[in-house]
Amino acid sequence: MNNDRPTDNQEMISLAHSAGCRVAFLFESKKNKVHSSFFLSKGKASELQIHCKKSCVELVIFSEPLSPIQQRNLTLFLKCRVIDRVALILDIFANRARTKEGKLQVEMAQLKYLSTRLVRGWSHLERQRGGIGLRGPGETQLETDRRLIAKRVRRLNDQLVRFSDQCRNRRKSRKKRGAYNVSLVGYTNSGKSTLFNVFTKADVYAANQLFATLDTTTRRVFLEDRNYIVLSDTVGFIKDLPHTLIESFKATLSEAVNADLLIHVIDRSDCLWEQKFRDVIEVLKEVGTQNIPMIKMFNKIDLIGGEPGVRRDQYGRIQDVYASAETKDGLDLLKKAIGEQKDLREKCYYPSDSPANCESQSVEGDNYLEENYSPKRESLF
Repeated sequence: MNNDRPTDNQEMISLAHSAGCRVAFLFESKKNKVHSSFFLSKGKASELQIHCKKSCVELVIFSEPLSPIQQRNLTLFLKCRVIDRVALILDIFANRARTKEGKLQVEMAQLKYLSTRLVRGWSHLERQRGGIGLRGPGETQLETDRRLIAKRVRRLNDQLVRFSDQCRNRRKSRKKRGAYNVSLVGYTNSGKSTLFNVFTKADVYAANQLFATLDTTTRRVFLEDRNYIVLSDTVGFIKDLPHTLIESFKATLSEAVNADLLIHVIDRSDCLWEQKFRDVIEVLKEVGTQNIPMIKMFNKIDLIGGEPGVRRDQYGRIQDVYASAETKDGLDLLKKAIGEQKDLREKCYYPSDSPANCESQSVEGDNYLEENYSPKRESLF
């Protein structure tokens, strides 16, 4: 809904396609002023109404958050269902959740979002003035809905606490066995699940769509000399990720929070990779991963004609890896980088002024390939 940022419009279209929608048209409006009743000005709202009627639109999706009043007014005015970006992402998550834990977390986020939508949602049942016999049960209905939602949220929270305890116990068990935990993080559709499948020979669903993976999957990956790591594939991030999702998915994101190493997978073929890199770093800071070492893995170099390679930091550690999960070029360098970090962890050696965490990660250009090589794919796995 904002033509000052056309790239956001493309992401909204991708989100709509991921939810199974067929996009009829894109309606843009400058967000100079947000109107309390319709979000848009009355003139723009009337223009949108004409487009909706002409195209027989059944659903209108706003890229900006809508208040409950704005959503209700627009629904009545446009005579079709109206949702915002948060509701769209929640719907995608609901369709993609496969495990019991994932479904519980999505339901929790949906209920928290729905609880804010109940305000004046029962206008046809509101109390009416005019004497005995004309008062409706509107306030009672709202209170009943709020109470039912609050009760369900408490039950879900109890179940998620038990799930979180189980995850914590599994991590403790892995720690006792000396396991080195590595988590794949990154923007949605950056290639994390494809990389996970190549490393683990698993069959995690991977597709060229937003939020193809929702549930966290963990597998063992063997390095050289029978050393191994525990690799986790986590949910992808997105710009302005709804806070309700971050709160509800803390149990899932705990795999990243408690990891020994983060692999930040970046789609290097995306012209907006720098901005998406920053968006992911902001979310990682919010969930508390500031002090975890990170390796940046620039993925999909085959789409831009790039060569595999690495960049080392001032301490000689591999900090950035250029590779392709699809063609497997450069993945042996990524394994080498993980092995180096694992060795450093076992030696408990990190220089006091070492920039090992995501707080210090910076976005740099492509002119730092220091180790070019000709990969032998048959020797990788």
